[in-house]
Amino acid sequence: MHDHTDHEQLPKSALAHSEELLRKCLQCGYCLENCPTYQLTGDEYDSARGRVFLIRDMLGSSDKPDAKTVNYIDRCLSCMACQSTCPSFVSYMHILDHAREHIENNYKRPLLDQIMRWGIARVLPYPSRLGVLLKVAQWIRPLGPLLPKRVSNMMQLAPKKLVPTTLSDKPQTYLPTGECKLRVMLMTGCAQKALNPDINDATIRILRRHGCEVVIAHDAGCCGALTYHMGKIDESLSFAAKNIRSWMQEVSGAGLDAIVINASGCGTVIKDYQHMFRESELAEDAATISALSKDISEILSDIDLEYKVKPNLRAAYHATCSLQFAQRIRFKPKKLLKTAGFTVIEPRGAHICCGAAGTYSLTQPETSNQLKENKVKSLEEGRPDVIVAGNIGCMIQISSGTDLPVVHTVELLDWVTGGPVPRAMEGKVATNNSDR
Repeated sequence: MHDHTDHEQLPKSALAHSEELLRKCLQCGYCLENCPTYQLTGDEYDSARGRVFLIRDMLGSSDKPDAKTVNYIDRCLSCMACQSTCPSFVSYMHILDHAREHIENNYKRPLLDQIMRWGIARVLPYPSRLGVLLKVAQWIRPLGPLLPKRVSNMMQLAPKKLVPTTLSDKPQTYLPTGECKLRVMLMTGCAQKALNPDINDATIRILRRHGCEVVIAHDAGCCGALTYHMGKIDESLSFAAKNIRSWMQEVSGAGLDAIVINASGCGTVIKDYQHMFRESELAEDAATISALSKDISEILSDIDLEYKVKPNLRAAYHATCSLQFAQRIRFKPKKLLKTAGFTVIEPRGAHICCGAAGTYSLTQPETSNQLKENKVKSLEEGRPDVIVAGNIGCMIQISSGTDLPVVHTVELLDWVTGGPVPRAMEGKVATNNSDR
């Protein structure tokens, strides 16, 4: 195994950073039992320790990446559970992102893989394009058994019923219904706007009711996460830079107390903008944006919520990887739900990924489906009335494997503080509880 990297292959800044991170790994194996793919296969290379070994070899070689290495790296979920137990505090997330960029630039994938990845990058970050694809999926869903396996898997992930589009997340400013306590920007995202616009609506309502002026920025869009984790770094940075410039106009203008994010996968990347742009002309602005970025559960935890409804419901809480590991937000969402009156059920294996992992459910359907089945089983064991999560990707993944309603944390909190019953719960859960 090579213990160095070829200084001709990579930018010196990226090279130096990766060398530093790779050398911090003690190969101790504490990460093994937390790794979802290692639990499934028992293969050393399907663990963070094994992948670090492969990445070190790959970056240290003058040869092109080989298919074996690419396969193992592709099978990583980027769940970051390994980081939670690493005694050396190795930033595996940054090692993996660098490895994927290197593969994207130096490895020629099979034609079908190239087409799929090109299609994902050209559709998912664009709500209007994704909306068209979702409508097509509704039409051809009955033909699923006759379609190629990969296409059939994609159809199964598409929501059975589409939520009507909304104009609430178009560029505008919402004033609070009472005294203004905070001025915040809502990151409206991309795929979520097409898959479930109710989440943004609920976020706007609950923030306005509790004294927040909510700004929807012009020229903002996809955070860049989808392409970033596919190794398409230039495309990702283009999305991110557009957001930074857009949001900084508000920071420099009337000012912002926070940038609110209700998709934890997006939040993880936006909070990492500081690292992504560390050597660019946007470094200072990116650091400002990262510092302002807060998950909706962080914002609501600092607000005295006024409850209108006392729910009598059992809620199985799915801890998304991007919240509990990447952002280390583990207790606030559960505390919010318990304070609101829900009986919160924490499933066994809460630290194991559901298999969504951004585009993973599309590119690695077999492993993704195994993890989904395990996750759904553990969530249903507690006989909940509703399953709740803080990330749209996890919600879509889990809902494709259960008949229970799957809703976002903010949808439940919006309901019990005076908003409407979450659409997914209508007709499935008795919600006619008395006022407090």
